[in-house]
Amino acid sequence: MSLDYSSSNRTSSDYSIQLLQALDNHADIAALCDVLSDCVDGGASVSFMQPLSRAKAQAFWQGVAASVARQERLLLVARDFSGAIVGTVQAILSQPENQPHRGDISKLLVHRRARAVGLGAALMQAAEQAAHAAGKTLLVLDTAIGGGAESLYERLGWQLCGRIPDYALWPQGGLCSTTIYFKSILTNI
Repeated sequence: MSLDYSSSNRTSSDYSIQLLQALDNHADIAALCDVLSDCVDGGASVSFMQPLSRAKAQAFWQGVAASVARQERLLLVARDFSGAIVGTVQAILSQPENQPHRGDISKLLVHRRARAVGLGAALMQAAEQAAHAAGKTLLVLDTAIGGGAESLYERLGWQLCGRIPDYALWPQGGLCSTTIYFKSILTNI
């Protein structure tokens, strides 16, 4: 079962955004592995090094599936006109006891063939709405400096907190810095 978070302003390619209640479909897991691998191959600093093995990608998504089943995170996917997953984002709901109002946005991934049509923005807006519906009022995320996502987040109203040098590695090696953002979602989005 999924909830449709599609916008009336869909892209010309007619993508739809869905909040998955479970990740138990083998085809969906395979498609998510493809999206993750494409992003890592394309140089995205999303916690994995090149080359990303299929087994490592599958283990990651199986862990996400278990976390979704425990209601610790929300998983949103973007599907193209054929129903194939071409993008995803997560809102991590499980936080320490003294932070029940906060969530983390994680793994905004869009396959290179589906970029530059507003899909990243649509996924982010849907994640914000879903997190708000789940009772979150503050969201936090980090992104690699120079990875291209900073302008997207700022355009969507995310506020810069700061930058941390040498935070992680690029997937091909070499240190990269990160930028930390937050967004208050107290009001309707």
